[in-house]
Amino acid sequence: MALEIFLRTLLIYLVVLILIRLMGKREVGELSAFDLVVAIMIAEVAVFPMEELDIPLYIGLIPVFTLVGAEIFFSYLCLKSQFIRKVINGAPSVIIYQGEIMESEMRKLRYNINDLLEQLREKEVIDVSEVEYAILETSGELSVILRRDKRPLTPSDINLKVPDVTEIPVPAIIDGEIQRENIRKMGVGEAALEERLKKEKGVNSSQVLFATLDKGGNMYVSIKERDRSKSNREYN
Repeated sequence: MALEIFLRTLLIYLVVLILIRLMGKREVGELSAFDLVVAIMIAEVAVFPMEELDIPLYIGLIPVFTLVGAEIFFSYLCLKSQFIRKVINGAPSVIIYQGEIMESEMRKLRYNINDLLEQLREKEVIDVSEVEYAILETSGELSVILRRDKRPLTPSDINLKVPDVTEIPVPAIIDGEIQRENIRKMGVGEAALEERLKKEKGVNSSQVLFATLDKGGNMYVSIKERDRSKSNREYN
């Protein structure tokens, strides 16, 4: 019986994991009210086939597949219809408009001043007077747009020209293993990488926890703690 419970639990775990991935990355990254309900229901119904051994496994998995199928179906409908998208996921709500707090909108959402201040602090905004717009997204996250004179300075504000970034660093070594496909795209061979590591850091790839390369030839290296003999540096 113990072995059967173990195998059932393992199989259900793998099935639910695969189905959640099929639901899309959005489901993991942010949960709307609809997504949260589906996630809770999946967690609930997945327990029954693990506990009730008299129920055939495929019968216990039917509700899980049904919920995931419904979620995928409604997500597809949301892509096609703005009306359905609004009904299922709701719409963003403007909490602060041109510096004024929208009391009626907050009352409708049952969203109080303490909630607003808490989420503003999470955005590192202490003074409400600095906020031009604040929008409560459907996921519950607060998007904040500061007044023009309170926004961080950008290069364009002082007519400063900066080079375009056309390439981003790619992982070259992860946990001591060379990422061959990545370094090939950077035009670097394994032997050349090992030689550079030996010359600049005095280590080989197996001693590196994480390293990146970019098209400009810049390399970042973080050595495993047991092999670390000096502080990490970024080589230019």
